[in-house]
Amino acid sequence: MKQTSMSILLCLMVQMIFSQESYTISGYIEDEQSREALISANVFEGKSKLGTVSNLYGFYSITLPKDSVYLSFSYIGYQSKVIGIYLDKDISIDIKLNSSTTLKQVEIVAENSVKIEEDSQMSSIEVPIQQIKKIPALLGEVDVLKTLQLLPGVQSGGEGQSGLYVRGGSPDQNLILLDGVPVYNANHLFGFFSVFNADAIKDVKLTKGGFPARYGGRLSSVLEINMKEGNKQEFHGSGAIGLISSKLSIEGPILKNKASFIVSGRRTYIDLLARPIIKASLKAQDTESRSTNGNLGYYFYDLNAKVNYKISDKDKLYLSAYTGDDKFYVDITETFEENNKDRIQTELGWGNFTSALRWNHLWTNKLFSNLTATYTKYNFGTLLGSEFENNASGTMSKEAYLVSYDSGIRDFALRLDFDYLPTPNHFIRFGGLAIQHQFNPGEFNLRSETNFGGTNAILDTIFGQTLVNALEYNVFIEDDYKITPSLKVNAGLHFSGFNLKEQGYTSLQPRISVRQLLPGKVALKASYAIMRQYTQFLTNENIGLPWDQWLPTTKNVLPQDSWQAAIGFAKTLNGGYEVSLEGYYKEMDNLISYREGASLFSLESWENLVTQGKGRSYGAELFLQKKQGKFTGWIGYTLSWSERQFEDKNFGAWYPFKYDRRHDLSLVGIYELSERINIAATWVYGTGNAVTFAESRIPLLQEQGFGEYVSTVDIFRNRNNFRQEAYHRLDVNVDFIKQKKRHKRIWSVGAYNAYSRKNPFFLNLEEDFETDANGNVSTKTVLKQYSLFPIIPSVSYRFEF
Repeated sequence: MKQTSMSILLCLMVQMIFSQESYTISGYIEDEQSREALISANVFEGKSKLGTVSNLYGFYSITLPKDSVYLSFSYIGYQSKVIGIYLDKDISIDIKLNSSTTLKQVEIVAENSVKIEEDSQMSSIEVPIQQIKKIPALLGEVDVLKTLQLLPGVQSGGEGQSGLYVRGGSPDQNLILLDGVPVYNANHLFGFFSVFNADAIKDVKLTKGGFPARYGGRLSSVLEINMKEGNKQEFHGSGAIGLISSKLSIEGPILKNKASFIVSGRRTYIDLLARPIIKASLKAQDTESRSTNGNLGYYFYDLNAKVNYKISDKDKLYLSAYTGDDKFYVDITETFEENNKDRIQTELGWGNFTSALRWNHLWTNKLFSNLTATYTKYNFGTLLGSEFENNASGTMSKEAYLVSYDSGIRDFALRLDFDYLPTPNHFIRFGGLAIQHQFNPGEFNLRSETNFGGTNAILDTIFGQTLVNALEYNVFIEDDYKITPSLKVNAGLHFSGFNLKEQGYTSLQPRISVRQLLPGKVALKASYAIMRQYTQFLTNENIGLPWDQWLPTTKNVLPQDSWQAAIGFAKTLNGGYEVSLEGYYKEMDNLISYREGASLFSLESWENLVTQGKGRSYGAELFLQKKQGKFTGWIGYTLSWSERQFEDKNFGAWYPFKYDRRHDLSLVGIYELSERINIAATWVYGTGNAVTFAESRIPLLQEQGFGEYVSTVDIFRNRNNFRQEAYHRLDVNVDFIKQKKRHKRIWSVGAYNAYSRKNPFFLNLEEDFETDANGNVSTKTVLKQYSLFPIIPSVSYRFEF
């Protein structure tokens, strides 16, 4: 009671202060060396105990009463800076912070940084990009999404895969933003690597719940990835040569302190290295009457580019783009018997293109805006073809067939956001977004050509499902309001809509997060959020193949809805540790899935192939993290349940989601042995995936024209009624660093699945033959487990200049 009275008194005192004469200090917080904006840097005034944080573009604003003030600016990994001034007018001050170079400096910064218990946001985690680069990775390929799979509440889809399953949701329910632009397919190599090149990324933030009102359009999470802006002071570069790919990044000033650029590229080269071997192998099969030529292979590439220009102290422009593609191809021609030819051609490709043009404007020292125009496209295509030429007896005949399939999604969008900071106790955000979607549900192109004796016949036709255009829009407002020193609330409203030619939908989604400081500087946090998703995602629920489809909400297919509530505790411990414990419950409606027996490659309307149902998930998450010192890392543990229910599946009963995992544990450790050696290791454990198998088989006597025979019928009572074995794996990595006069070089040596655990990739029922002592052969059905990766060593060379 006494503490409550004191809080109310302090609140009244703050209000009295701001009824007096006050002024505003504002500006930008940047890296001293590169002039990169520092996001969520802490600004704190010691006398009044008031503070704020910088926004996505490094802008800060704090209004204080007329008096002598002492402002502290801090950011994790940087040396803090304190300035003292007499505040008797509005003033603009840009702050440059130096990155820390010693352990002692980093630890001092941690004391001044925003603590987990001070933030109203819960269920949100930021992972420094430098930490991501040190974590062991498959084949040495640094992977942002695989690092996020090590966090509590986040699971992978399977061995080596990059998909994110957040709090019982599916990968399509994650809003993945690259510089504010949605990325619809985040995977390379059938899901084994993500599309994000760590050398081009500045920061990564994942929000799993308690969503602020500015986010919308997905049910389960928001992943914000921001690209580097480019060094405004001097030219720098970095690169890497690994087992399967190489990458190179260049950044530098266009106009010093005014404009800069960054370009970063990555490409695999297995296809280039294997090409001579493949050609030699085909050549070795040649005979006197037959020769074979052609090629086959697979590759992927990424290219990131960004340019920014400071027009004035109040205006900045940013232009960024990303493109990436995967391609698998086979093109083999066999020549035999007097120049007769037989050609086989196969292609499989998918890729993204995103771009964003952003304009920042400072209207007043308290009001900041950002206008963004974006374009994004995802496309999947496959091609199958064959061609045969017969030149016997001098008469040429030809048969050629080609079938191609294309699907995808394309967006144009315009977004306007405002940040308004009237006092240190309020951070108000409001704005809106409009997206013009074009969905391609799937289009087939069939072409055939025949030529016999000079008579030529050509068939060229396109069939499939028509393009669908739709408009999605939203407006929002939210306020991060510090009511008393111990009570802080983030509350807001998100209104969204979706219009097609024949149908329209709208949704009002309230959001609220509350933080109450308890004795001992322990934060009690709670949140509630309603979300809606209009873009649908059809998947075969097996391995995450790229021909899963993005499709619209329609008159017959309803938008997906969810609500999520969470409660938890958070505290900063001595020694730079942070600990949080959260419990959550989430319900989802109108989830989409293929009907039993339905197929993607169908001429029937996709709306007739799907069914909609419900989902629910609940659980608890423990996260203990150490951010500072020679040893950093975290422990993440999740206890969870995730279920689905469809009227025409599993007899309408609830069943475990395929990725329902009761226990999920991740241990991550990074140790700086010296300035020249870093050691890192991760260990993961997860309950096995749920799969469906028949519970019994019934013999069935059947008749055919030649007589009778016995077949078997499988009896399925429950969906996902069997568990694979538990998954666990140890990854290790050692970096050997040497700083030379003009560049730094890093040799990385590691191992994926260091103790070669045979983790289940899939299970299959097979007939096993046995022979007894008398030579009699019998068969029995056995369940066989297939594994994918044994121990996989890796080595890579990285350099920075």
